[in-house]
Amino acid sequence: MPPRRRTGRRILRAFLPIILLLALVAVVVTGWIVYGATRPPRQAYLVTPEKFTQLSGPGLKATEETWTNRDGTQARGWLLRGGEGAPAVILLHRYGADRSWLLNLGVKLNETANFTILWPDLRGHGLNPPVAWTSFGTHETEDVLAAMDYLRTVKTSQDRPLLGSTVGLYGVELGAYTGLQAATRAQEVRALVLDSTPNGPNDILNNAVRERTGMDNGFIRWLARTGMNVYFMGGYKNGPSCAAASSLSDRQVLLLASKDTPQLQSSTIALSRCFPQGSTVELQSELPVSGYNLRLATGEQSEVYDRRVIDFLDKALRATP
Repeated sequence: MPPRRRTGRRILRAFLPIILLLALVAVVVTGWIVYGATRPPRQAYLVTPEKFTQLSGPGLKATEETWTNRDGTQARGWLLRGGEGAPAVILLHRYGADRSWLLNLGVKLNETANFTILWPDLRGHGLNPPVAWTSFGTHETEDVLAAMDYLRTVKTSQDRPLLGSTVGLYGVELGAYTGLQAATRAQEVRALVLDSTPNGPNDILNNAVRERTGMDNGFIRWLARTGMNVYFMGGYKNGPSCAAASSLSDRQVLLLASKDTPQLQSSTIALSRCFPQGSTVELQSELPVSGYNLRLATGEQSEVYDRRVIDFLDKALRATP
């Protein structure tokens, strides 16, 4: 054997353990990142319908409901009934939040417009979720469609369908992306309020990884995306929000964003240019506070924000034949 080849093999044997160790470390780190990102932080609900009633007085008749997702898993949410034949609105929270973040908004919307309100916990979110993980929008889109299937089964006391023919969707970040994707497959969704909409699931994933690791660089992001594809066996999708918006026509859309979240503000502004002619799109991208960081708002700011959303949905859904 030539001396040069023997030298090369010695070098390879010398460095092979190091290479294998680095590969093992990369696999372990990727697994740790993916496992943590797909298990969002959970905390006690900010408020429940029972606590809300204690604070504001009797009258809130929201009930705990469960239904089956299209993949056979279980879903849960609070349901507040509106008038017979009235539209329904589904409120979808952001990554790392839960349904309780939107309880107050839904109660106000029900009181103002008499719409039926459904607050689901997106999979992987809330206390002891029936599905432990999130897919950053892939399975959640199907879950929103399943929630609409469930609403069609809700009956009045006279055993008549409670829901009218139209549905509105409100979503923040992960909820906004999921609602947007679901609307492309559900013609009954006539009004959309999308707050802090990301370009796609990778944006949500990158932010989750940054919060978990404290790092934000290309290699870590690549590990996370690669790990997600392996974890979901190729089922992790990063469909662009713009592509979904471009397929929607004849819808009423309100886009909201705050300067406090510049990346989401930029992606929301970019999204406003994706809708085709025939859709009515209103953009408000310079809000002092958005649904993403509404917990940090003053009482006055929260009231102004809620009123903006309620007035839009009330007008848009009532105008739909």
